[in-house]
Amino acid sequence: MNTNPSAQFPRADSTIQDPQRRRRILIGVCIALMAVIASVSGLNVAQPQLALALGASQTQVLWMINIYTITLAALLLPLGAAGDRWGRKHFLIVGLVVFGVASAAAGLAPNTKVMLAARFLSGIGAAMIMPTTLAIITSTFPVEERSKAIAVWTAVAGAGGILGLLVSAVLVDVAGWRWLFVLPVALVLSAIPMTLAAIPNSREVSEHTFDLVGALTSMISIVAFILVLNEGPELGWTTPRTLLSVLVGISGATAFVAWELHHQAPLLDVRLFGKRGLASGSVSLLAVFGVPTGVFVVLYPYFQAVLGWSGLVSTLACMPMIVLMIVCSGLAPRLAGRVGARLAMATGIFLCGAGLALMALLVSVDGGYLSVLPGYIVMGLGMGLSMTPSTEAITSSLPREQQGVASALNDIAREFGSALGIALLGGVMNAGYSHAINARLAGVPADAAFAVRKGIAGALAIAKENRPYSKALFRAAQESFVQGWRQAMWAGVIVMAIILVYVLVRGPERISSNLLESEDTVALSYPIQPAEANCEAN
Repeated sequence: MNTNPSAQFPRADSTIQDPQRRRRILIGVCIALMAVIASVSGLNVAQPQLALALGASQTQVLWMINIYTITLAALLLPLGAAGDRWGRKHFLIVGLVVFGVASAAAGLAPNTKVMLAARFLSGIGAAMIMPTTLAIITSTFPVEERSKAIAVWTAVAGAGGILGLLVSAVLVDVAGWRWLFVLPVALVLSAIPMTLAAIPNSREVSEHTFDLVGALTSMISIVAFILVLNEGPELGWTTPRTLLSVLVGISGATAFVAWELHHQAPLLDVRLFGKRGLASGSVSLLAVFGVPTGVFVVLYPYFQAVLGWSGLVSTLACMPMIVLMIVCSGLAPRLAGRVGARLAMATGIFLCGAGLALMALLVSVDGGYLSVLPGYIVMGLGMGLSMTPSTEAITSSLPREQQGVASALNDIAREFGSALGIALLGGVMNAGYSHAINARLAGVPADAAFAVRKGIAGALAIAKENRPYSKALFRAAQESFVQGWRQAMWAGVIVMAIILVYVLVRGPERISSNLLESEDTVALSYPIQPAEANCEAN
């Protein structure tokens, strides 16, 4: 997964002619992809249960969720490129083993430290699996069959997230949070023998060495910036620790850009961001994926801890936004064709911000689901209208032969945005809750106050103990959570407002005519460059 458009190599015949074997290859890579996708959002459903079982604070639970996303975002590009160079089959098998072992360890985790370590390793495995699965498709399927295979792969990527939420919700409600990790382990155990039996080993032949410096500096800058957003709201934006993270992030990003500009085969060709459409599309996707992903993380505790809903009911309550987003994504190209990509993107971003503002203004403990539903629906409408033109702004900025580059940049924006969104909105919400609850704990016994300060799950546990002050303390925790929620939503509004101004000033006018409906640009979620590969024997 290399975004250097000049690093093109002569094609070798790497296609598989046997249709039955291609079918087995497609099934194998889709099972592997499903394992990763289904695990992305599974822990969202189990936040209160995780906090109580492991004695974790809200901040620690947020890290359990986001360390997976951070690792995936930081390693997606370098590990995708490594798999292309070192052999995709072997790389996929190693990724599956790492992911499966880490998922099993997470399900057995006795404490927070083990869970965090397991989720970190899961992120490494996911970053090895995701880009490699599609690279295998593009390197083994003939041109006339590739678009169909990619469409199946894309459908699995989309359905896997929804299926993962629903299955996770049922498992949490019926069996407990540890059973969340049975599904990915089972899928991994199914994918490994299929990979060994059907998938050939293909790789790229490069004249240049792997861009190790680019990989390291990109990872350092990504992690540092996410640390700023995650811990800044709670520690303070001007504390030495926060400022040090800012300095490390800026230094890492500066070193990355300087190195990539002079490297013969850069991991990421930063010159591409000089194109208005590509730059504005990437920034738009960063926000449109990032902020709503952060909303999902804070939404489940609201449904489960504040409203007292089960995991399954909470998940079903999310479906209106998801359905609306899917429907509007199909309508967005028509809007972009009429008013231009810039206005279409701006309209969607504006609606996302308006939805966040509605949720900030209307949310309350007593208002329940109806107090967040209007904003939730408007945000879904905005996501649907902005995602497609943002993606097309990226792909239309580059010619057909560089569509793999555009697709890789699309993936990076989505994954990095998701990690940033979880860090920012989750961090702001936790800081708001902590500040609000501290002002409501006068006269509360020390043990109860300590439990409630860690998060609303602690207040929920105390409420079940029927102490004299349990009801009042739980109400205080609910109100404090809603206060933190409001602050998180307003933080999202500010981000959307900044992105809106940027898109209006620097966004593309219209999608250019060089967006070609080729087999390599079909609605990719984690696309890799087409196969310039050397295919070995099994």
